Amino acid sequence: MTPFICKTCCVEYAPGDVPPEHCVICSDERQYVGHAGQHWTSFAELGETHGSDLRDQEPGLLGVGVIPSIGIGQRALLITHPGGGVLWDCVPYLDDSALAEIQRLGGVRALAISHPHFYAAMVSVSDRLGGPPIYLHQADADWVMRPDPRIRFWSGETHDLGHGLTLIRGGGHFPSSTMLHWPDGAEGKGVLMTGDTMIVTPDTSRVSWMRSYPNLVPMAPEIVRGIVATTEPFAFDRIYAGWWDRVMREDAKANIEASEHRYIEALEGQFQS
Repeated sequence: MTPFICKTCCVEYAPGDVPPEHCVICSDERQYVGHAGQHWTSFAELGETHGSDLRDQEPGLLGVGVIPSIGIGQRALLITHPGGGVLWDCVPYLDDSALAEIQRLGGVRALAISHPHFYAAMVSVSDRLGGPPIYLHQADADWVMRPDPRIRFWSGETHDLGHGLTLIRGGGHFPSSTMLHWPDGAEGKGVLMTGDTMIVTPDTSRVSWMRSYPNLVPMAPEIVRGIVATTEPFAFDRIYAGWWDRVMREDAKANIEASEHRYIEALEGQFQS
């Protein structure tokens, strides 16, 4: 039986003889079903048309994407370590050359994923990497479309992944929406990996927040304040959101504060045209 992958969001479903009638993830108000309707692929089929895209981001950090882009186009981030690194967020496909490079860099001891839109082919990717555990927040356990014993649900507001890495539940976009703090990144000034719990804007000078990005549904001010508050205990100067070009290289703390004020002023009608 085949584990089917939705072509719109690239989330993988439990194996079956035929694909599901519809993608639960895409049917939710935060995502969408494309105007051409529901379509499916598989990890094996992607191997015939797609490959991995590896890019060094900074010392100790490797970006892992898919070419040509598929689904919502996110890339994952591998924090490398000789004893096994952590793969943050996930992609729908990983080819042989990427697997070889990841193993050369020390392999992967754990996957950690920010929220359901980035679950992708997490079980198949874990298979390729030798079966490391997959850490997801318990708040969105119902959105797991391919259950597996390797999935480890955590609860509460933070979770220690070892080697100084901390998962932080920000909430907002999904109740589970999680960020990862890497204190050794940015030359020791610290990195925050946000997925789209908060998104770096195209000019990379600000961040923003949405309940639904494709459907342009904003987030309430009190929720934005809560997300920002969860980051305050952590030192960081750089933000990696979920896509190649969404990286804030410096002054992240100050820019988050400025972005929060701007966002809330806009929602409360304090901007003038």
